[in-house]
Amino acid sequence: MFHKPIDEIFPTVPAGLDASLLNEERVPAHVAVIMDGNGRWAKARGKNRLSGHKAGIEAVRELIRCASDVGVRYLTIYSFSSENWRRPQDEVTGLMDLFARTMLAEARGLHKEHVRVMTIGRTEALPPKTRAAFEEAWELTRDNTGMTLVVAVNYGARTEIVDAYNALMVERFSATPGKSHTDLSGITEETAGLTVDGFDASLTEAIEHAKLPRITEEDISRHLYTADMPDPDLLIRTSGEMRVSNFLLWQIAYAEFYVTDTLWPDFDRYEFLRALLSYQVRERRWGGV
Repeated sequence: MFHKPIDEIFPTVPAGLDASLLNEERVPAHVAVIMDGNGRWAKARGKNRLSGHKAGIEAVRELIRCASDVGVRYLTIYSFSSENWRRPQDEVTGLMDLFARTMLAEARGLHKEHVRVMTIGRTEALPPKTRAAFEEAWELTRDNTGMTLVVAVNYGARTEIVDAYNALMVERFSATPGKSHTDLSGITEETAGLTVDGFDASLTEAIEHAKLPRITEEDISRHLYTADMPDPDLLIRTSGEMRVSNFLLWQIAYAEFYVTDTLWPDFDRYEFLRALLSYQVRERRWGGV
């Protein structure tokens, strides 16, 4: 449901766009965004990469306001991947400082707008100042009932799935009498399909032989970082790159993709409107016909 009149959310619509076509009943509940292109934006202007990241902050601000106004319930932004530590040290240090300063500066304003701020990823590896800023934002906004802003920082989807599986194993073995983390004696080479002769033995047989509980998709989902959220309905990627970059691999199984050539610092509410209009005319089948 729109939280403001549509002409206030999109006051000066560019030619070729019609905000009145946006159907508030078809606004995606969860939007995920891969914010790409800060470095190229800066390079085109003869600036360093950190200048591009700083310019991208304003695009984040505008997206948060607009997404909240149109009724998006969850907005997940890919801020720093677990692979981004490989970037030049001065860029990484600058980004960590930028995250900390931005969170401290924006938290109270987000709180006034009833936005809840949370993070996903291995945040324990962040520098103390950066981690503390995210934790303060969470503590301030955790009881808010408006849109949830999910900041993916030191995040990798493969790592998330591994963490979910490990958490599930701890839960399962703790709840299984007589089993420990290493008590897998019921599985032999043959039942596990590890020998040539027994290669076609099914995993189901191995699990049943070891008397281990079966793992379901629901089991994995409830141990993900995003366990309490709906899966993304719409995934937006800027800068024209056609890849998902290890982002929410489990959760985007049925998400609709929208890719724009626009570089992230130039992404504004009207680019977001284009993404929403594209999304709402698609027929989602979830594997059906």
